Amino acid sequence: MKNKIIPYQSYLKELARKLRKESTLSEILVWQKIKQRSYDVQFHRQVPMLNYIVDFYCHEIQLVIEIDGNSHDYKYFEDLHRQNQIEKYGITFLRFTDLEVKKDMFSVELAIREKVNELVKRQLHP
Repeated sequence: MKNKIIPYQSYLKELARKLRKESTLSEILVWQKIKQRSYDVQFHRQVPMLNYIVDFYCHEIQLVIEIDGNSHDYKYFEDLHRQNQIEKYGITFLRFTDLEVKKDMFSVELAIREKVNELVKRQLHP
């Protein structure tokens, strides 16, 4: 399937590079599990979309993975708005808290694997 590129503000490219260099522990832990096609799809880190930057994105199956750390505390409605804007482009979201990643990586990995498998099957059999 051809990669679906979501439009973004060009100034976000430099910020995304900076965020890649300053990843949180939870982002690093998840990246270690999903990089190098370990789920048979390719994820990218800190990807600009619209006016935002998402933590991880797979173009092939249009899946965003977000790790909500302390910076997301008390920003539920902002996060929901951002997610709704991006979902209009057919993107699916998976969200995990910082604590979930640090305390229960097994469940996080299982949820990612299940969602990836579901989206791959959906593409093969629409």
